[in-house]
Amino acid sequence: MMRRILLAWLMLLAPVAAHADTRWDIVKRYPHDPKAFTEGLFWLDGHLWESTGQPGRSDIREVELASGKVLRSVRLPRQYFGEGIVNWRGEIISLTWQHHIGWRWTMNDLRQGESFSYIGEGWGLTQNGHDIIMSDGTDELRFLDPATMAERRRISVTWRDAPVRNLNELEYVRGEILANVWMTDQIARIDPKSGKVIDWIDLTALSRRVNLPDPDAVLNGIAYDAARDRLFVTGKYWPSLFEIRLRR
Repeated sequence: MMRRILLAWLMLLAPVAAHADTRWDIVKRYPHDPKAFTEGLFWLDGHLWESTGQPGRSDIREVELASGKVLRSVRLPRQYFGEGIVNWRGEIISLTWQHHIGWRWTMNDLRQGESFSYIGEGWGLTQNGHDIIMSDGTDELRFLDPATMAERRRISVTWRDAPVRNLNELEYVRGEILANVWMTDQIARIDPKSGKVIDWIDLTALSRRVNLPDPDAVLNGIAYDAARDRLFVTGKYWPSLFEIRLRR
């Protein structure tokens, strides 16, 4: 798989964030589908939504938090590698990895609607109430018009003046963009105006709890329940989804 082949040199390009302390606590552990190659995750109105990747197996699904059960799902056409998802006014917007195409889906019945195109790869999605925010595997985040998906602006993400590449799954939380950095156990907390990384959430200890031998089974997936101030994280092929609380 291309991502695995590129791992060695990609890791050389990503800054390393190391912390002596663990600044979070596990609140609760929930079941998660161990066959899900998690690409996108979000929480909306009491419902958890997830997108998965891999050609022929990519889907968008509504998941019951307590049990991990898939309540309903829609499969992408088999040639596409599904990537990030985000909600916008009764729709789910989804990306594909290298096909430069995304779709809108009606949330109530998961019916496929209009498509849109973009240059480069599609990785993660979130939104801030005004813009759709997209990652593409580089150090840049694009801010898109939700109606047309045209690019409004973009920011370069940096840590101590060095670019932070491999930005993956995204979540907008309390005025910050949280971003998984692919193939690491780190989540970057990004200032959406400057692109500077404010700090890191180091989930190395959490990944060690899961302890899967598959090199693709990396941390990826962030969802935030704003109503109850709950932060959820998981990973590709992880058998668990965790609610964590950051220490402030």
